[in-house]
Amino acid sequence: MNTLLKNYITFLRIEKNLSHNTIEAYERDLKRYLHFLETEESITDLNKIKQKHIRKYIRILSDVHLSVTSINRAFSSIRSFHNYLSGEEIIKSNPILQLDTPKAPRKLPMVLSPQEIEAILNVVDVSSDLGIRDLAVLEILYSGGLRVSELCDLKLTDLLLDAEMLRVTGKGNKQRLVPLGPRAIKCLDEYFNRVRPSIARKNKNQGRIFLSRNGRPLTRMMVWLIIKKNVALTNIKKDISPHTFRHSFATHLLEGGADLRAVQEMLGHTDISTTQIYTHLDKEYLKEVHRTFHPRW
Repeated sequence: MNTLLKNYITFLRIEKNLSHNTIEAYERDLKRYLHFLETEESITDLNKIKQKHIRKYIRILSDVHLSVTSINRAFSSIRSFHNYLSGEEIIKSNPILQLDTPKAPRKLPMVLSPQEIEAILNVVDVSSDLGIRDLAVLEILYSGGLRVSELCDLKLTDLLLDAEMLRVTGKGNKQRLVPLGPRAIKCLDEYFNRVRPSIARKNKNQGRIFLSRNGRPLTRMMVWLIIKKNVALTNIKKDISPHTFRHSFATHLLEGGADLRAVQEMLGHTDISTTQIYTHLDKEYLKEVHRTFHPRW
């Protein structure tokens, strides 16, 4: 098997032209894998490798507390090796074809409290035209739970004020309707009446709602800078991005008792499991429920 490994490494170096570091990582992962097969499973014939052997090896990597990133890299190395062996007809069947890459556990998103949202919105300087625009931007991010790209792409025709709704074009050009709260509508009215007409004349803006000082469509980087500037004026030390407002929007709705599928619709998630990550609850609230209803308290 060592000869086949050497041939594979040569293949990576010459035909795939991979970097030295990448090849070293592949070789290190595969030496460990082949050592496991030989010593733990007594396998010296690659045709005898089954899915169960690969699964067992991945479980061992997990048991020794290897990071998810390292486990996924090892799995990728093994998959690439078996694909090479199959393509060269060195093995009759490829045992890894039906195996999925180990899934990393989802991390809970960083969320702002309603008080922190309020603190950020309250420090925006609305005495200036751009401050009025900035407040409208932040209100829409939080009121609608939009992705930053969706916010930047909003057109005047997407604003359905009579229905108090926004038409949002999300991933895969899928459109959804998102309700607007009264505060967001008020900020938009202020922006449209006092700010947008004057800056819209400065440049071609393709009918976008939010514009820069030179009349061009607002960019994602500019939205980041708006957030960074205003967060710096508060006592909040969290690393906040535009997506933090989206996370907070979903979390606050669900904590307030909103239906999961309604939140899924507003966020534009295709799979409800993506929305379910927001159903985490405050630990103190869980303790309070336990304290109130468990018979042993």
